[in-house]
Amino acid sequence: MGSIPDPGELTELTPPSFEEFQKQTSLMTSCTLLWKELSDHFSYLEQNLLKKSEALKRKIQTLDSETKEGLRELEKREVTIGDSVGIALGKVEMSKEAALGALKKGLSSSANDNGEVDDGEGLLLKLKSFCLNMDAGEFWRFVTGKKKELDVLRAQMPLALAECVDPAKFVLEAISEVFPVDKRAEKSDKGNDLGWACVLVLESLIPVVVDPVIGKSRLLVTPSVKERAKDIADTWKASLEERGGIENVKTPDVHTFLQHLVTFGIVKKEDVDLYRKLVVGSAWRKQMPKLAVSLGLSDKMPDMIEELISKGQQLDAVHFTYEVGLVDKFPPVPLLKAFLKDAKKVAASILEDPNNVGRAAQLAGRKEQSALRAVIKCIEEYKLEAQFPPENLKKRLEQLEKVKTEKKRPATVPANKRTRANNGGPMPPAKAGRLANAYVSSFPAAPAFVRSPSHAQYPAPVPPYHSPPTMYGSRSPPANPYAYSPEAAPLAGSYPGAPMNYPAYGGYGNGMAPAYQQAYYR
Repeated sequence: MGSIPDPGELTELTPPSFEEFQKQTSLMTSCTLLWKELSDHFSYLEQNLLKKSEALKRKIQTLDSETKEGLRELEKREVTIGDSVGIALGKVEMSKEAALGALKKGLSSSANDNGEVDDGEGLLLKLKSFCLNMDAGEFWRFVTGKKKELDVLRAQMPLALAECVDPAKFVLEAISEVFPVDKRAEKSDKGNDLGWACVLVLESLIPVVVDPVIGKSRLLVTPSVKERAKDIADTWKASLEERGGIENVKTPDVHTFLQHLVTFGIVKKEDVDLYRKLVVGSAWRKQMPKLAVSLGLSDKMPDMIEELISKGQQLDAVHFTYEVGLVDKFPPVPLLKAFLKDAKKVAASILEDPNNVGRAAQLAGRKEQSALRAVIKCIEEYKLEAQFPPENLKKRLEQLEKVKTEKKRPATVPANKRTRANNGGPMPPAKAGRLANAYVSSFPAAPAFVRSPSHAQYPAPVPPYHSPPTMYGSRSPPANPYAYSPEAAPLAGSYPGAPMNYPAYGGYGNGMAPAYQQAYYR
């Protein structure tokens, strides 16, 4: 047992001083706060670890799901190879028999030898004859000579290409005359651009080579043909420097190259930046938004749209926004109004140009007309009438067209009423004085029964009459450069007739930018 302290010793214990008490209290408070901070910190770490763990689990689940989906797709592709190959072999056999039958029956002579056909059936028959015989050269010459029948060609060409034993190889041979390098010995200034035909043939090949079982994810193109298509693409890219760089490449060539990549499924990830520059440079083409998605540019689309807006191509930007579903981020109506505003600015600058005084009003009016037509068409295409009523735009367009029609109306000149003021005699024809060796008498005609003697003295001649003012016939203004043409690239700065004053549109200001170009072909 412990000893009991002496009472005298207890009297020696004294309470702590006030300063010591404060120190002890402060120490306890500090410890409490430190404990709370440590507790909060560890709670935060625990919650952060839990969140990261959940995110990691979700990623693992997504990866597992994608892996399973990929394995199912691979299994499906593997299982369907036999069916797809069987279908392809069946088509080849049918094409072979049809080709042999065509040779026996003389199918190629069923249409005129000069390439003239009466209707769509005759055109299809002619195309099939080339495809059955694998005559790529004649096929190409026939197609390039039928530019005026573009719609019929677009409808019938896939049916004809399906008759080829090897459609992909046939198409490469057909366009090889001009793509990737133009090999023609003689080039005319008018019919030099055959890019429209290349794009048409390449587009028509897609439904022919798509796998009939699993669709676009697999193309029925032989490895040798695919390698050849890759070599052609590499050759075209290598020729960019010779053409003066991306900025100087013609839009039809760019369109053909991009369509070539999509048709044969040879898009390369390392060339995405090149594709982006090419698409932005030819953004006014109708097919470019879809081609951009097929080229794998969906992730870069917001930056591309902003670049188009900064260049004054708001109308093209609208088409891209609808293609990739970015309408909420880039509302179309403000873009269309900004496009019209920029357009009026350009029209005003044309009117102020001292180097083009004679045609300034006409060019400014044509620019305004083209911009109005493009915006109205865009409003109708995307059903924006509720947000941007086109009535005021249509009224303005009708006003411009009316002014243009009145300017083209020729002045009327009364016929056979030219008389000389001083003696009442008939006036000579206006062009008589310009005829070689023409003699026109200045005197009134003598009666038929009066015969003037040879020695008679004639009065002094009347002073020569003043020439009438020169009359110019109504001269049609130049053709609209923004009208659709499969070969023509956009002509900056010219629109289709025009008043001197431009009242403000309903709600948007003054100004103008290059009008939206029509599609390469429709």
